[in-house]
Amino acid sequence: MFLKKDAGGVNWLLVCLGNPGEKYEDTRHNVGFMVADEIGERQHAPIQKLKFRALTNIFTISGEKVLVMKPVTYMNLSGEAVRQAADFYKVPPDHVLVVLDDTALAVGKLRVRRGGSAGGHNGLKSIIQHLGTDQFPRLRVGVGEKPHPDYDLADWVLGRFTGEDKKAIDAAVKRAADGVECILKDGLEQGMNRFNG
Repeated sequence: MFLKKDAGGVNWLLVCLGNPGEKYEDTRHNVGFMVADEIGERQHAPIQKLKFRALTNIFTISGEKVLVMKPVTYMNLSGEAVRQAADFYKVPPDHVLVVLDDTALAVGKLRVRRGGSAGGHNGLKSIIQHLGTDQFPRLRVGVGEKPHPDYDLADWVLGRFTGEDKKAIDAAVKRAADGVECILKDGLEQGMNRFNG
């Protein structure tokens, strides 16, 4: 019997950004973790193996072997976890798919991009720094802009969803998981076409 090429390896990293700990659960900044958990539910397996400074599990998603990661480094050091995993599995940046929150998008809106700047997102900034490139795909999930200019951004992203926003984000998390499956199966172009509404 022939073993599949790199049977123990993975060909994608799915990096879902957030902050570890109960204090941050269900906050705007933790939308990435929510998407990871949705994917874990679809796979009927938790994402809880501590490896590469992240909670991880390896799943086959849309026929691809994927290391799903929830970095436990705190947001602004996420790149450290990503770098360790990318080096270990020799995964190139264009196979590192990052799922994150975006305050520039309306609540629940999705945006798939091939690469680009951090746009003020500390998790993204750290990953760009550690990978040495901004050319890696990302799926942004809109969490809405802060209510007024004087509102502290940190307070906003560390706040929780309520009312209609909560309903919108729950639906968006499911759509984002669909988006991940689509990108892995049909490629980034398809993901952009279908999910950049």
